[in-house]
Amino acid sequence: MEKSDLTQPKKPSKDAGILSAPIDAVGASQGQQSNKKNDRLLSLDFYRGLIMVLLILESTGIYEHLLDMSASGSFVHSLAEQFTHMPWHGLRFWDFIQPAFMFIAGTALAFSLKRQTDKGHSWKEQGMYALKRSGWLFFWGVLIYAVRGDHLSFELWNVLTQLSFTLLVAFLIFRWKVTYQLLFSIGLLLLTECLYRLTDIPNFNQPFTDQHNFGNYVDLILMNKINGDGWVAINCLPTAAHTIWGAVAGKWLLSQKTTNDKLLHIIVLGFVVIVIGYALDLTGTTPIIKRIATSSFTLVTGGYCLIALAFLYYWIDALQHTRYLRFFTIVGMNSIFIYLFFEIVVSYWLRDYANTLVAGVITPVGISQQTTLIIASTVLFFVQWYLCYWLYKKKIFFKV
Repeated sequence: MEKSDLTQPKKPSKDAGILSAPIDAVGASQGQQSNKKNDRLLSLDFYRGLIMVLLILESTGIYEHLLDMSASGSFVHSLAEQFTHMPWHGLRFWDFIQPAFMFIAGTALAFSLKRQTDKGHSWKEQGMYALKRSGWLFFWGVLIYAVRGDHLSFELWNVLTQLSFTLLVAFLIFRWKVTYQLLFSIGLLLLTECLYRLTDIPNFNQPFTDQHNFGNYVDLILMNKINGDGWVAINCLPTAAHTIWGAVAGKWLLSQKTTNDKLLHIIVLGFVVIVIGYALDLTGTTPIIKRIATSSFTLVTGGYCLIALAFLYYWIDALQHTRYLRFFTIVGMNSIFIYLFFEIVVSYWLRDYANTLVAGVITPVGISQQTTLIIASTVLFFVQWYLCYWLYKKKIFFKV
């Protein structure tokens, strides 16, 4: 792979990658004030950085350590549980992370395409770039889990392989009117409902039952195996709605509407899909299940992503509350790098190394094993954060 495909060692260009580059506040309208020094939509930088900080913390194992060391039913235990996925039906805080990741990529897509258009890039040129980006996302997504113990593995369940599909779909319909984009996203959810409910495949005809649904059947065809935790590869189909809604929100933020009008559009869409999603779940029509990305799950989580973006945009960009953002934004600027780093380097090597190193240093002091693990996780977190900070200071931004 050529170096230019991975890093940009000089000052980052305005066409830096969807997942990692600063977002320019182009097309700012009356009532929207961009940061004059950096000219970025800081709310999106912060949103992305916050998600990545939470993911880095997960990579250190700190959530599971807190869960293990706390008594069942205690406040700490209940809080730590929110940083794990719901086993099947229902929602926890951690179930919102992947939707937010894919939603933010859609919003960044809108800004990227606006910049490319302003620079005179044709739709064909933009399409080639989108295809190349999706190809690299798919490659890295497969590579992350290509090694399982002593054998190779082919898996399509992680966020990068999913995002490679959803970003391409969002790009292909980006020029459509917003109404048509939203109708298309709803069509994807209806298609998913039909696939799960109307396909009568022996042993895989139970729509919302783990290991016996249509998504499991597709995985057998694609990968010749079923995920024991219930994840399915065709989650990319319904969750494409998250990326499409992110792109739609980006369109609204780039429009010449007033700040209030922009926020109104985003908030109304958010509340509408939240209400519909919860209604589907509460009436027993379609349960909220993250592991197979049911339509009710996609609607509810997508709605909260929209509300969160509206709040952050209002608080940070409109009201100019920009203090203390840097800690998060420098991580968001290299999100693709740090994601690959903790999924490969930290997961396969550095986490165990850090645990052993810290334990060897502080165990003689008399600190308990669980406390030692918490300290090791904290150290490992700041090692990763500082790596992002060093790249930021050197103006090196990894991209796809």
